Amino acid sequence: MARLLILGAGIAGHTAALHARSLLGSNHEVVVVSPNSQWNWIPSNIWVGTGYMKPEQVTFALAPVYQKLGVPFYQAKAVSLHPEGDSRQSKPFVSIEYTSSEKRGQIEQLTYDYLINATGPKLNFDATAGLGPEKNSLSVCTYGHAAQTASALEESIQRMKRGERQTLLIGTGHGNCTCQGAAFEYLFNVEFELRRQRVRDKARLVWISNEAELGDFGMGGMFIKRGGYITHSRVFTESLYTERGVEWITQAHVKEVLCGETAYETLDGEEKSVKHDFAMLLPPFSGVSLRAYNKANEDITSQLFAPNGFMLVDGDYAKKPYDEWKPEDWPETYQSPKYKNIFAVGIAFAPPHPISKPMTSVKGTPIFPTPPRTGMPSGVMARQVAYNIVDMMKGKASEPTRKASLARMGAACIASAGANSLSGSAVSMTIYPIVPDFNTYPDTGRALRYTSGEIGLAGHWIKHLLHFAFLYKAKAKPLWRVVPE
Repeated sequence: MARLLILGAGIAGHTAALHARSLLGSNHEVVVVSPNSQWNWIPSNIWVGTGYMKPEQVTFALAPVYQKLGVPFYQAKAVSLHPEGDSRQSKPFVSIEYTSSEKRGQIEQLTYDYLINATGPKLNFDATAGLGPEKNSLSVCTYGHAAQTASALEESIQRMKRGERQTLLIGTGHGNCTCQGAAFEYLFNVEFELRRQRVRDKARLVWISNEAELGDFGMGGMFIKRGGYITHSRVFTESLYTERGVEWITQAHVKEVLCGETAYETLDGEEKSVKHDFAMLLPPFSGVSLRAYNKANEDITSQLFAPNGFMLVDGDYAKKPYDEWKPEDWPETYQSPKYKNIFAVGIAFAPPHPISKPMTSVKGTPIFPTPPRTGMPSGVMARQVAYNIVDMMKGKASEPTRKASLARMGAACIASAGANSLSGSAVSMTIYPIVPDFNTYPDTGRALRYTSGEIGLAGHWIKHLLHFAFLYKAKAKPLWRVVPE
């Protein structure tokens, strides 16, 4: 019997566990480690953050699902990785520290034959002074953060109903943030909620972002074909902001969040600030603080992880100028080059470089989005990696045979812009490939046939339907496999 150990039970880790368990049968073991007791459909956190949904509508307990599947589940966090074992243990293992109330703080070692690192991001609020729910800004990154943000929004709305004017600042809280799409969704759901509660005239809405221009979304923007002409996502996005009366600040690195005021630096080196009554600013991500040691107990963390904590896989990490970036730089199998039984998926793998063009202010401050690794691509790469590992565990292959490069993969995204079954809307986007390929598509970097953007009520219905479909799948209910990643 061989053991597949999966670190993390988010979209990537949970998807890998479901597929691996369904294919391996009882001859092999699948084990999951996650510090969280709950599974969270993170894309719907933006609806928790406006009060449209409650935390219990976007979460469920993991333990009963894994018990049903026959997957041992450890509510714990991984603290160190030992891919060669050590002087007392010949097999590779991971040291974990329990986070459950019953065993909190206890340390245990879990051996493995294959390992999937799907630990997701560390929310690096400390990168910006004053950033975060424990300081001077709000977040929707977790369902707990989102619930806290909903309470603050409701308080702000009540002030408006009493006649006070409010300034709401929404966007990214550092020059190297990702997930602009989530902040975009939250912005327009707040705008919709203000209109629904008839206080829109009392609110000044301000978007702040590290994007070079609106519509970048960490993907370098995109061209779409509409009504017989080709336009850029910047035009599409600026039209929406103008139509909804939202001011915008781009090319901004947030330097400090004070109580009621946010200071930022722009690409041209200017130091500015904006006053606000409410601020929801997403943090930058880094890898979780996982250390690695060889058999002699020497620290080999730098051999497995990039300086930002994300795991090195089969990408080309050689530093090269923007003009020399190639689709082939991006990983295909997500296998560690040093230890062939280790893989990293979802946000846990290290991208070889950004997708958006990197920019630096005249003061030397990097101000550009880091690559998004959203739900659909994370699920697809997790499924392919699980399939590859299953083949190797069953002796059908000696190396990964399936590939899932972001430079050869398309994605669909539905960004909510207001939650209501009659008056809501959402931006529905498809893109192919995720990473632009200017060799194959020299004019636009992507295939116009498969790259599109449309806003309307139907998008809201589809997003709402997908909310329930993905929760159904994650609970491993009958026929869960018919729901795609």
